[in-house]
Amino acid sequence: MDSALKGDVKGKVFVECSTVHPDTSEALATKITEAGAEFVACPVFGAPAMADAGQLVCVLAGPKASVQKALPYCKGVMGRANIDFSDQPISQALKLKIIGNTFIIQMIEALSEGHVLAEKSGLGVENLHTFVETMFPGPYTAYSNRMISGDYWKREEPLFAVDLARKDAGHALDLAKSAGTSMKAVEVGDGHLKVVKELRGEKGDIAGIYGAVRHEAELGFENGK
Repeated sequence: MDSALKGDVKGKVFVECSTVHPDTSEALATKITEAGAEFVACPVFGAPAMADAGQLVCVLAGPKASVQKALPYCKGVMGRANIDFSDQPISQALKLKIIGNTFIIQMIEALSEGHVLAEKSGLGVENLHTFVETMFPGPYTAYSNRMISGDYWKREEPLFAVDLARKDAGHALDLAKSAGTSMKAVEVGDGHLKVVKELRGEKGDIAGIYGAVRHEAELGFENGK
């Protein structure tokens, strides 16, 4: 960023799509606007495959005039929908992104614990999966499929790397602490992500939480063996 700001940046708009701490986004916005440019925060929801398909959900925040310049590249190009926080603080977009990501961690944690209990109690993971796809189509069913198929440990490259998942969990826990509250479910999920990192290294995937819960229940990290 320092290199980019060395030249004449007046009239340019910097759009930041990565997931960073809200405080970091505000500091970055200040640095860029003081250099004479405009700044828009635009974190996105969606895995790489959704980005390739132009199906991301874009969350935009910043001065309305600046956001308007970024919008044409969001819905209909790289995304399927926009969440527009025009004229709201830059950090609002990152707060939503961080809190939204905790929903994913907690969803995977709930599915993992449910599938492990289903296996150990005799219900069976296929029977539980039937319930999941009937009651919770969409992301729940997709992650349930990744679990029972073994995709969470078979793939060579993670869809959502464990280190990135732990970074997001850390941001959420820090945000909660600074706000005077807590996220106990995220703490549990982060504990299991720590196990994923220990057992699978940097190739570990967020869905590996299932393997960690299996390991904890003495079923073994990998299923189907």
